[in-house]
Amino acid sequence: MNTRLQHAQPYAVGLFRIVTGLLFASHGAASLFGVLGGAHGGGTVAAGTWPGWYAAAIQLVAGVLVLLGLGTRSAAFVASGSMAYAYFTVHQPGALWPLQNGGEASAMFCWAFLLLVFTGPGALAVDGLFSSRPTASAGRRDEACTETVTA
Repeated sequence: MNTRLQHAQPYAVGLFRIVTGLLFASHGAASLFGVLGGAHGGGTVAAGTWPGWYAAAIQLVAGVLVLLGLGTRSAAFVASGSMAYAYFTVHQPGALWPLQNGGEASAMFCWAFLLLVFTGPGALAVDGLFSSRPTASAGRRDEACTETVTA
């Protein structure tokens, strides 16, 4: 059973990344464009307002990047930081626990994206298309490193 689960792990991480990125991007699209019910039950966030508009822009861009698996670790790092900021500046002053202060989504997104920083994109990522092609210069670097180590 463990062997099967180990083989499925990259796909599970990939699906986790896709769903998390889609949900995060949806929050940004709702706030910026008023789709999917809009921001806070309707409407949009006024352009350029701090921190709402910038948070929505980060949600949309980082969410799409994570969804696609393009620059996943960097996008997830920025997204995690933005959710930590949201939790500690907006939610936490209201009460100690996320259940009391309405910060469950911020806390969960923060930790989910932090997990992706460490696990990487998993399977089904655009990053995988670029990293699987060895370049001629990469081969020369590897040879140079080997020569240095063996000398």
